[in-house]
Amino acid sequence: MELSEILCHVDHTNLKVDAVWKDIQALVDEAIRYQCASVCIQPSFVKQAAEYAAKRVKICTVIGFPNGYNTVEAKCFEASQAVNDGAEEIDMVINVGWLKAGLDEKVTEEIKAVKKACQGRLLKVIIEACLLTEEEKIRVCRAVSAAGADYIKTSTGFSVGGAAFEDVALMRKYSDPAVKVKAAGGIRSIEDAQEFLRLGADRLGTSSLVKIAIQNEKEEA
Repeated sequence: MELSEILCHVDHTNLKVDAVWKDIQALVDEAIRYQCASVCIQPSFVKQAAEYAAKRVKICTVIGFPNGYNTVEAKCFEASQAVNDGAEEIDMVINVGWLKAGLDEKVTEEIKAVKKACQGRLLKVIIEACLLTEEEKIRVCRAVSAAGADYIKTSTGFSVGGAAFEDVALMRKYSDPAVKVKAAGGIRSIEDAQEFLRLGADRLGTSSLVKIAIQNEKEEA
């Protein structure tokens, strides 16, 4: 698979704490140029980025990020505000503690509530797989599927680990076929991106692949 084909699966991402508007503006410009699936940015930049992008690339943002322990009400408010500001895709973090306590139904109900707050926009559910046992990963795949989310996503990239091949394979196996998979966190090479897509991922959260495309262009010039 060529890099140009891979890039259409990429959520070009900058969620750095110290990001400023010029960084986000550059991210949007790059995503448009390389035809990425979306830009994934902090909620505080959504309105400005949506106005700047003018529908040339989709705006994705995060809620309950990165720890997921916000109240359901807070997550729903975040999602609603993001949509009103122009976000077309929402990546939410589950309450990992609820999952570990066996409160799978609460996890499902929270996702359903956030999905409703998304007002028809795409919802991706971050499970922070690096913190879960295999049994917990299987259970959360079922919870995400039961909630009717659009995607299940490996990780925030802010915890102890990122995307892993075995996690994407497991998520694809145990999630409903209608639920797509997003791999995110630590994807830095074309080879890894190709393998994640082969294993069943449909989206990749990364900024490294666009950097590779830019570097390739410089070398060819």
